[in-house]
Amino acid sequence: MRMPAEQFLTLRAFGAPPIVVALAAQGTFRGFKDTKTPLYAVGAGNLVNAILDPILIFSFGLGIGGAAVATVISEYLTAIILVWKLNDEVLLIAPSIGGKRVVQYLKSGALLTGRTIAVITTTTLATSMAAKGGPTQMAGYQICFEIWLALSLLNDALALAGQTLLASDYSQGNYDLARQVTYKVLQVGLIMGVALAVILFLGFGALSSLFSTDSEVLEIARSGTLFVAGSQPMNAIAFVLDGLYYGVSDFGFAAYSMVLVGFISSAFIVLTAPTFGLAGVWGGLFLFMALRVLAGLLRLSSRSGPWKLLNPDSEEENS
Repeated sequence: MRMPAEQFLTLRAFGAPPIVVALAAQGTFRGFKDTKTPLYAVGAGNLVNAILDPILIFSFGLGIGGAAVATVISEYLTAIILVWKLNDEVLLIAPSIGGKRVVQYLKSGALLTGRTIAVITTTTLATSMAAKGGPTQMAGYQICFEIWLALSLLNDALALAGQTLLASDYSQGNYDLARQVTYKVLQVGLIMGVALAVILFLGFGALSSLFSTDSEVLEIARSGTLFVAGSQPMNAIAFVLDGLYYGVSDFGFAAYSMVLVGFISSAFIVLTAPTFGLAGVWGGLFLFMALRVLAGLLRLSSRSGPWKLLNPDSEEENS
């Protein structure tokens, strides 16, 4: 199990540059309130990936290495499309860059990098603890994790919309509209999370069968139904809160709270997984999302930092 994983990661490393470029370009398009261009670019890349996967994996006999190569090719295609379209909108190489703006950019980037490391550390630790149960348990866990992550990312689309709208209203001083956006996006996120939970409770068995025909693997995967389905409301609100943080440039709290939440959740996984197996892993990941929601709601209710301006009383004082 380790050798194929190392081969996959080694080849996937070549896709790091286009991923960074694509993410930066997508953020720029979101600043223009253009979500169509990134959608088409990522869609084209995924389509190419889906076409190349069976060709490279089976026809050329490259196995898991073929999957990695197909993914890298699709990532370069996505990045090229985004840069090509972005060139029509902005000057890609600025004639001059202010030092103050560079420092601000690097500071925000460092905070978000720390946040990302905290997320990756927690999920990687969870995967590591699941892998100790052998390939069958790992396969079942991975089915659950991929479905959980894929559906969680659906909520990320809502977070991106909320981020863009909130940033626009907040930067223009339309704090009443910004407040309405904040509450409305949270409400829609909760509704979406509950809907996804119901769908998964009813259809997770059939959905997991698309990934494997091995009865033991499917049994383990279906044992995680409660976690995958039950965590969707938490996931939805957590992702929406992330988008709201970025909308008001609350990068410091987003980073520091994630580090603390990741540390607590990782400690929980380390302590419980050896005794309770996958139940301990699922519990740790659920705690990870629940603490993110708790931290976010506390931040919004505190009316401190950038959220102070969304307080109606504060707006009356300024007027």
